[in-house]
Amino acid sequence: MTPISCRQRELTIGELSERSGVPTSALRFYEREGLIHSRRTSGNQRRFGRDMLRRIAFVRVSQRVGIPLAMIRDALGLLPEGRTPTREDWARLSQCWHDDLTSRITQLERLRDNLTDCIGCGCLSIDRCLLANPDDVLSQRGSGPQRVFTE
Repeated sequence: MTPISCRQRELTIGELSERSGVPTSALRFYEREGLIHSRRTSGNQRRFGRDMLRRIAFVRVSQRVGIPLAMIRDALGLLPEGRTPTREDWARLSQCWHDDLTSRITQLERLRDNLTDCIGCGCLSIDRCLLANPDDVLSQRGSGPQRVFTE
């Protein structure tokens, strides 16, 4: 058997887009953000390893459940380079998010259970609002005007 050449293992951005279902513009964005990587040919064309297909699938699923791109990038940094991650690699990575996801689930359950109060308050009861002031943290800052949302 002859070894598979490097060129046969790599995908163009168009092929990666077709195989992953992600537009090429999104793939370029993912690369700029450090979520995936490619090598450049002598003609400056991108070539992606096939292991990028799993990374892209992971990014898409992670985004779908609300994980911020910065956290996705950090997590992907824990995966091995140059090979498709194993089940153990993915399990180790998912453990990093366990506490954050548990916290999000708790917050969403609280919102669901108190949604009527939230909609009814119209944010006039800032001291009780589960979205703008969870756990009444603003009361710890004392009386007077408070900047609730920062940009």
